[in-house]
Amino acid sequence: MKCIAIDDEPMALEILSSFCQRYGNIELTTFNNPISGMDRVRKMKPDLLFLDIEMGDVNGVELARDLPQGTLLIFTTAYAEYALDGFDLNAVDFLHKPFSYGRFEKAVQKAFELHALQQLSASPVFTEESITLKVGYKSTNVKLKDILYIESMDNYVRIYLPERQCIMSQTSMKNIQELLPEGKFTRVHKSFLVPVHRIASHTSKEITLYGGIRLPVGRSYSKELKLILPEV
Repeated sequence: MKCIAIDDEPMALEILSSFCQRYGNIELTTFNNPISGMDRVRKMKPDLLFLDIEMGDVNGVELARDLPQGTLLIFTTAYAEYALDGFDLNAVDFLHKPFSYGRFEKAVQKAFELHALQQLSASPVFTEESITLKVGYKSTNVKLKDILYIESMDNYVRIYLPERQCIMSQTSMKNIQELLPEGKFTRVHKSFLVPVHRIASHTSKEITLYGGIRLPVGRSYSKELKLILPEV
């Protein structure tokens, strides 16, 4: 996720940089000059902006009224009385200084989830595409839009569907991957294959699907996952 932080206190920017590095998957650019910082925001159109409110004669709330469409906002300030103004501007969160890493993590996680929703709404999702699998003695059509994730189980695969339904087919994960459209599904573990559009967030060790399902990320798949989903 591409982020910009604007704060006239160098120490505050150092703390944000440290927290972002610790969280991972955040490309942060910092500015202690609000005017030049906002100029960069308009040109770069970052995914997320960390913005202080009281910066000398400059008020961050006023600056936030001119954000590019799609840029998410987290206010960072020592002045709690501005919180209501922040939420009136649809800010993702309001971090009251001094804030802990745990509080920062919760705010950023919300931003990641909202960003993933933005990406999902901007990308076409399956309509009536389907694959045909042998289930028992019958051929069954499975709509791609219904697949939550796929699990490999020795010589079988288990396909998880909405409302806790699942089907089992005697085939390999490799064969399943060959049936699926390229770029729409990704292997995250030797045992798990997931639709890209269902991934709400991810770390190097785990993905979270919309709905709260969590699946492990295999070490050998982590790098590829970051390439496919650099901003989730």
